[in-house]
Amino acid sequence: MTALLIVGHGTRDASGAQEFRRFTARVGRRAAQRPELGIDAVGGGFIELSPPPLKEAVSGLVGEGLRDLIAVPLILLAAGHAKGDIPAALARERARHPGLRTRYARPLGPHPVILDLLRERLAESRRPDADAVLLVGRGTTDPDANADLYRAGRLLWETTRDLGVEQVEQAFVSLARPSVAEGLARLRRLGARRVTVLPFFLFPGVLPDRILTQSATAAAELGMDVTVAGVIGDCDALADLVLERYAEAAGGPVFVNCDACVYRIALPGFEHRVGAAQHPHDHPDDPSHAHGAAGHGGHAPDGAHVHPHTHSHDPARAPAHAQAPAPAGAGAGQGRDSAESRHAESSSVR
Repeated sequence: MTALLIVGHGTRDASGAQEFRRFTARVGRRAAQRPELGIDAVGGGFIELSPPPLKEAVSGLVGEGLRDLIAVPLILLAAGHAKGDIPAALARERARHPGLRTRYARPLGPHPVILDLLRERLAESRRPDADAVLLVGRGTTDPDANADLYRAGRLLWETTRDLGVEQVEQAFVSLARPSVAEGLARLRRLGARRVTVLPFFLFPGVLPDRILTQSATAAAELGMDVTVAGVIGDCDALADLVLERYAEAAGGPVFVNCDACVYRIALPGFEHRVGAAQHPHDHPDDPSHAHGAAGHGGHAPDGAHVHPHTHSHDPARAPAHAQAPAPAGAGAGQGRDSAESRHAESSSVR
């Protein structure tokens, strides 16, 4: 018996967490309409901040007799959460439930379905005379993940020129540059006056709220006409993409492009991350896990050793070149994405 496990990051925004839970239920209904996928149950949980924690979701599925889980990370930009935190959390669950098998699907990324949904949100909010779009992502300390936003922006521009979109620029709401204000300032220098800010986010949350605040402040300072579109949101098309990722992982090993992965490739300025060990997040509803003083510490609870980063479909089986010991200080460096994202979530603009 095989289950689909949807893994979210979590948010302090209650409406965002509730929309994730509604979305998980929607995926369950869509899966029931497609018996050829062989999905016996659908569950969902968060790695931090919001209930239910991943531990609870896995325990519920195991309690129903399911021992084979395919986890789909509900992630758009595959930084530390998708590359390390979630695989480490799955390793911890395997230690808690001996005999449990987990397989790991690809993050959603700038998939054509995501681009279609972005175009829909753009059409819903864009003024007919708007001359530019600013696509705003979460921002990470992983250059590979940040580059994916630029790929999404280029693909969006290539597929919206016929709608009169003359320019698409990219910006980040936290951790990375350009900021929202810097992105809008660049568009103004390029001649744009009426801009639609398009969040590259799935559900409501603290960071989408912050995009509204930052856009309003920058628009007033720059003298620009700025409209902020809605997030992608809970919908059938997104649910079907999750099922597509599940089917791909069920069909065999899944690997993603590692050419610019900071955990495998010594990119200039990021050499300390190569081979860095990965550790689960500390979820408030999963008190069995405790971080060390630096925020991350050597072994998962219950004696489960967490392997260094792997892009394999099964996080327990890291390729040989990912098994090298982390350089001195690598664990603390790897923690930047996670620690800073928790800080961002805790600093609500409301």
